[in-house]
Amino acid sequence: MKSNIIFSDKELRMNTVNAYAALKAKDPLKPFQVQRRDPGPHDVVIEIQYCGICHSDVHQARDEWSGAMFPMVPGHEIAGLVSKVGSSVTLFKVGDKVGVGCFVDSCRTCSPCKQGEEQYCEKEANFTYNGREKNGMPTFGGYSTQIVVDENYILKIPDNIPLEKVAPLMCAGITTYSPLHHWNIKPKDKVAIVGLGGLGHMAVKIAVAMGAEVSVLSRSDSKKADALRFGAKHFINTSNEKVFSDYANYFDFMINTAAGSTKLDQYLSLLKLDGTMVVVGVPEHPSPLSSSSLIMKRRRLAGSLIGGIKETQEMLDFCGKHNIAADIELIPIEKVNEAYDRIVKGDVKYRFVIDIKSLKK
Repeated sequence: MKSNIIFSDKELRMNTVNAYAALKAKDPLKPFQVQRRDPGPHDVVIEIQYCGICHSDVHQARDEWSGAMFPMVPGHEIAGLVSKVGSSVTLFKVGDKVGVGCFVDSCRTCSPCKQGEEQYCEKEANFTYNGREKNGMPTFGGYSTQIVVDENYILKIPDNIPLEKVAPLMCAGITTYSPLHHWNIKPKDKVAIVGLGGLGHMAVKIAVAMGAEVSVLSRSDSKKADALRFGAKHFINTSNEKVFSDYANYFDFMINTAAGSTKLDQYLSLLKLDGTMVVVGVPEHPSPLSSSSLIMKRRRLAGSLIGGIKETQEMLDFCGKHNIAADIELIPIEKVNEAYDRIVKGDVKYRFVIDIKSLKK
């Protein structure tokens, strides 16, 4: 480990680092090099150790949501070690274990930013990849050996969570913690989680730690044992249409993590009076919705997007307190394209994480 040297912005220079990139839509990712910006007084240089693979990485690299910019270095579930700090940095020191999530800056002046909800920045947050920095330069993500980020957009990682297992918390963890926290889930609340993938398995663990009675809704029994191991009380196979009458008006709250389309009316029918379904997955095709599903029981259908920096730090501290980490499959960077194909097939339990030392060879 290097000594704890404080660098001024003039002493640091642009640095070329190894990465993996998609050069155009639907192309396999391949070795690439990026120039990391010259760090300023409030910047922190992070040597990336691990980076999770989010399903949105696949969507973006294959331009399935349109608007993608190439070349693209994906990755917004970043865990690493601080190697250098700018001359005015006060929040971090060399050697700290840190994380970076889905955005690396925001306008800081709009109402959401001032309220700590930077993900809803009215001028759009500066996303970790497939975005632009304030100087107009493109952002490149965590499939790389190093990243430079303003200290105010970096998270402190609890010592008791292994770095490789904490990386997915930067997206999957906060995406599911935020709605549970925002809607004030309490002990004994009946909470349903639709889908048991990268997002769903974190939702189960976090909701269980909050004291909720958790049920997993899935179209297959293949993950039943895992759901119960994560602490779910019930596993409900929704391929059997009878369950929608058996559990009608049963749940207080539901998080829909499904990337595939679901029949929203059917799932809303499982909510009690004043129950809420929060959608955090983004299906490829929109789902139809009848207004009567909401009107008859005063139900709510809502959405939620990751979390702000303050809330993300709260999530990490919560996970540290309750020893919550992601279930992962650790891979070298050379297997990233294989991992993408397996994610599309649902063949991962429950998050791929890239060991970045394989990129340093």
